[in-house]
Amino acid sequence: MSVELKLSRSNRIYRPSEALEGKIIVKTQSSISHYGIRLTVKGSVNLQVRGGSAGVVESFYGVIKPIPIVNRTIEVKSSGKIGSGTSEIPFSVNLRQRDENLERFYETFHGANISIQYLATVDISRGYLHKSLSATMEFIVESDKENSADLQQQPLSPEMAIFYITQDTQRHPLLPELKSGGFRVTGKISTQCSLSGPISGELTVETSAVPIHSIDIQLFRVESVLLGEKIVTETSLVQTTQIADGDVCRNLTLPIYVILPRLLTCPTTLAGPFSVEFKVAIVISFQSELSKLHKKSDAKTPRLWLAMETLLLELVRTK
Repeated sequence: MSVELKLSRSNRIYRPSEALEGKIIVKTQSSISHYGIRLTVKGSVNLQVRGGSAGVVESFYGVIKPIPIVNRTIEVKSSGKIGSGTSEIPFSVNLRQRDENLERFYETFHGANISIQYLATVDISRGYLHKSLSATMEFIVESDKENSADLQQQPLSPEMAIFYITQDTQRHPLLPELKSGGFRVTGKISTQCSLSGPISGELTVETSAVPIHSIDIQLFRVESVLLGEKIVTETSLVQTTQIADGDVCRNLTLPIYVILPRLLTCPTTLAGPFSVEFKVAIVISFQSELSKLHKKSDAKTPRLWLAMETLLLELVRTK
């Protein structure tokens, strides 16, 4: 005896103005009686602050209550019987009521301290003598394409930022040979882009006295949570994309093209109790015997053999 949820869309992506539709599939060897089949849709923003980022005192400040987005229950079927074999029971529930604000429906996001999640749960009540049957499935919410005021109406042309990276732009210590020999890397990269498009740009190594080991584009998320009267902010690495391996040719233009991960990114969100922002970093690693001793180094910690440039990145949802 089992129950499962099957949504109408294989990608499980829905928008606030749409109805969540699908089927409840019940498999049983014999017919069973029930006292009603109910479907519950819940969405919430779950916030947490880990002791390492908040400190000992703040970590005992109290549990941060989830921020409710939606909590709706419908009766799919009144009490009755389900026949033996496989039964498929269709359902449909509106995610948003007419009087609800669209801005409350933040996009699905899974971060380190902030998680925005939407769940559909079916419950088949069988009375006190039998265990209830239930199943839960996560579905994904994206900004509404028709009614959201924040949604870009026209295709977004990425805003480009020009950058240059030299030994003089670095705020952390460098290897002596990098300081004395010098290097210069120039280019441009998008600082505002659509979630459905890539981070794009180009990069040129003009000069470098020390051979280059690799060039990477790193995407960071910056999560801020309001805790009491202070804001706790934590930056964490989302993904690293290598665009060059080895000592690249000088004065050769390299393309930058980075696909954004779906569940680990969302539109840049500035809400009252929390915010989700993003940064993009161009990281140049130079060949050094010292780097071989620290293969697993923290991406946020600048090393003697690294040079980098970090820029704010605004992510938006477009039509």
